[in-house]
Amino acid sequence: MKAGIGYGLAESERLPKTIFEQAISGNRRSLAKLLTAVENGEVTHDLLGLSTRAVDGSVIGVTGAPGVGKSCLIEGLLSTWTSNGLKIAVIAVDPSSPLTGGALLGDRVRMESADNNPNVFVRSFATRNQPGGMPNAVVLAADVMRQCGYDIVLIETVGAGQSEIRVVSVADRIVLVEAPLRGDEVQAEKAGVMELADMIVVNKSDLDGSERTAANIISALELTINPPPVLLTSAKNSAGIEDLASQLRTLPAKPGAELARARERLLTAWDNALLSREDINEVLDGLAGSENSAQEWVDKNLRW
Repeated sequence: MKAGIGYGLAESERLPKTIFEQAISGNRRSLAKLLTAVENGEVTHDLLGLSTRAVDGSVIGVTGAPGVGKSCLIEGLLSTWTSNGLKIAVIAVDPSSPLTGGALLGDRVRMESADNNPNVFVRSFATRNQPGGMPNAVVLAADVMRQCGYDIVLIETVGAGQSEIRVVSVADRIVLVEAPLRGDEVQAEKAGVMELADMIVVNKSDLDGSERTAANIISALELTINPPPVLLTSAKNSAGIEDLASQLRTLPAKPGAELARARERLLTAWDNALLSREDINEVLDGLAGSENSAQEWVDKNLRW
């Protein structure tokens, strides 16, 4: 365990709890400091005396390809929900700069106006090229935010690739955001993120082709048992935003999506267990110049 939040080891257990208590009482600075420690892997559920949160639909993942309007859509949801008295937290998972290791805070900048709302807390998390560990940090961050009184926690990923799927799979519900004229790409995503989605939103409905895109998605899901609902929205003119906000509050989980998310969480846990082996570097060195395959090594060395 690292010395927590920049303090000495002797105080590394007491101070996070104190800061957590301050965050629960409404101190946003303390919440920000605690989330930095979470992001850096300096605190755990046990250290904070925090039980893993029960699945209740309050943590919603929002994913989709870059450029589909996720951040603008989220800003519309924030406006709608906070006008109804809800407190909302946003975890924007940003890719890390390959040069500095820092988050490319595009999502944070785009939602800066929302962060000025006292009932909204927006926090960017940098992946730092550690997709295996990031889901665990996001789980703890979401649990901390819920404990601090936020009614809904939104997790936004920058894209919809494998690492983003791993991150967003920790949510209770997942919303996949699409945009018009992405038909071929939608088909390519069907075997991946679409099976995790509890709802699919075709944003930018003010553009030509939005209804055709929605129809294509519905057609692609024809053979799916209990397919997710498909909604049309436009963050630009607020069309469909209130309906989306209302439906997300009572959105039931799709059994197939729950199983897909459970599979991704299990794979993440497996990756973490494997990569935390003390001899992992020796294992990788051995495989690098060997005729033996990784599968052969797994069959020989790993058992349930």
